[in-house]
Amino acid sequence: MKQVVSISLGSSKRNGTTTADFGGQLFLIKRIGTDGDKQAAARLIRELDGQVDAIGLGGTDLYIYAGNKRYTFRESAALAANAKKTPVVDGSAIKNTLERRVIPYLETKHGLKFKDKQALVVCAVDRFGLAEALVGAGSRTVFGDLMFGLGLPMPIRTLDGLARLASFAAPIVTKLPVSLFYPTGDKQTEVTPKFAQYFRDADIIAGDFHFIRRYMPDNMSDKLVITNTVTKEDEVLLKQRGISMLVTTTPEMGGRSFGTNILEGVLTALSGKRPEQLTADDYTHLIEQTGIEPRVKKLTLGGACICKNLLL
Repeated sequence: MKQVVSISLGSSKRNGTTTADFGGQLFLIKRIGTDGDKQAAARLIRELDGQVDAIGLGGTDLYIYAGNKRYTFRESAALAANAKKTPVVDGSAIKNTLERRVIPYLETKHGLKFKDKQALVVCAVDRFGLAEALVGAGSRTVFGDLMFGLGLPMPIRTLDGLARLASFAAPIVTKLPVSLFYPTGDKQTEVTPKFAQYFRDADIIAGDFHFIRRYMPDNMSDKLVITNTVTKEDEVLLKQRGISMLVTTTPEMGGRSFGTNILEGVLTALSGKRPEQLTADDYTHLIEQTGIEPRVKKLTLGGACICKNLLL
């Protein structure tokens, strides 16, 4: 049995362990949250180094993308450097491969229509593949990077605008502590609605679940949420808010969706290669080979119409 362990700066309340089969290979999957304690995360990575097949870095990003440029978080790179033998991955390769396939999948397999629909991507530099797919499908997009990352009331509406922002801000932001603009530790379980009108106006809410959970308003009726890292408790909350359909870009494992870093760790372990040796085509081949698909779950109570705006 292969083992993939995610060491997360997020809340330990979201920890989980399960087993899953990918392409005939059984995996032990585990998430360990350190409640924002970077020293504890570094220690765990050192202890696991050479003992497991891949280590996922959760609750933070190692890389973000905009356009054809990749930016590295200094703090996350220092964490990853604690492993000398075992590959450390952050999920960014999955976000740029598997998540690009989600929108065409929903169109062809579930008959959803994205053209001219309003989509809010809470942080597009973290989900650039998904953002590009929504734009490519004709959605009217709002990227909330400045709103939900920095608290500035400045929506971004084009990929070019996002790339310009990233070229200016990313070299600065990636040198700062991740906790300044991303919820870590117990902040991941807090709900403090912000910029509610952008949630209400959208047919589709997409991106990092911790941003969605933290800032969404009470009423989210008849909306499609595309995200991951969703527990059973999170599903109850989304149902209470009126969400019609939940799509997690990673498949169900043990009754929940784990982070993209876990899935990237699985595919890296299956490949037998180091992450730096794998290309986007390699990941796509592994995804197709293992038959990995998004999880689609209807949440509406009482048999109401599911995402009726997306079926028109």
